[in-house]
Amino acid sequence: MVAQDQDGTSGTFRSGFVALVGRPNVGKSTLLNACAGTKIAITSSVAQTTRRRMRAVINSQNAQLIIVDTPGLHKPKDALGKELNRAALGELADVDVAAMLVDATKPVGRGDAWVAQHVAASSAPYKLLVITKADIASPEVITEQLEAARKLAPFDDALVVSAQERFNVDTFISMVSAHLPEGPKWFPDDMGTDATDEDLVAEFIREKAFRNLREEIPHSLAVRCDSISWARDGHASISATILVEREGQRGIVIGRGGSMIRRIGTEARKDLELLFDCSVYLDLVVRVQPQWRRDANEIARLGYDAGE
Repeated sequence: MVAQDQDGTSGTFRSGFVALVGRPNVGKSTLLNACAGTKIAITSSVAQTTRRRMRAVINSQNAQLIIVDTPGLHKPKDALGKELNRAALGELADVDVAAMLVDATKPVGRGDAWVAQHVAASSAPYKLLVITKADIASPEVITEQLEAARKLAPFDDALVVSAQERFNVDTFISMVSAHLPEGPKWFPDDMGTDATDEDLVAEFIREKAFRNLREEIPHSLAVRCDSISWARDGHASISATILVEREGQRGIVIGRGGSMIRRIGTEARKDLELLFDCSVYLDLVVRVQPQWRRDANEIARLGYDAGE
């Protein structure tokens, strides 16, 4: 995938890292995708959809911006939740810009205040407050949210955006780029993300499962890409495993007569064919892995850990 060009800063070349942080479902992944101009991070209405750190590389003539999407910060209930929080907070330790996102449609609360404390304590030289989802909130509500959120931490700037409508997305990129340090290109121009093909496959399948299954299933579900092979005619054959914690959940994911797993596979295959620009054969298997969310080794194997 090719990174999207944007107007950058003038003069010396600037490069650096930006962490998008905030509570679950504030629009971090949607903003990341809007900045990249292509789908990199998955989205859904399910809390804690983001489990894996995703990076989008945005290139301009005078800047390279690496945007890092992080899991939503929340009160953890298991080892997975603790690891996701650790991953998100870990990104604040060594970035040039900390962008805290606040949902314009939900009152600023204790969760936002907790996130803001970590943003304020981070070593990021530039701290930006971003009010999201401006397309579905009234101007009066947005103004109230902006005033309330500004009191949470000493932000250097604030911006209102709608990633869905691309309102102020380019402005976000320009503002952030202007505050990056002088530096080299960290990634090649044609590299839009540092995620592997296997990572993207697993994420795209998981997104379709989240969007099709009832609310209690997604938190117990994970996806692992087992293999990708390329045929001589150019099409891709992909095998992946969907993990659940109980046998009853396995039946729900498969569905009556295999109807649900076929739906998930069909929807995922459409995204994967766009990703790889070829026809895709997708083989999905559902396996029970009891209490995988409490197993640190399994969390690491799935790539949901914070890493070292």
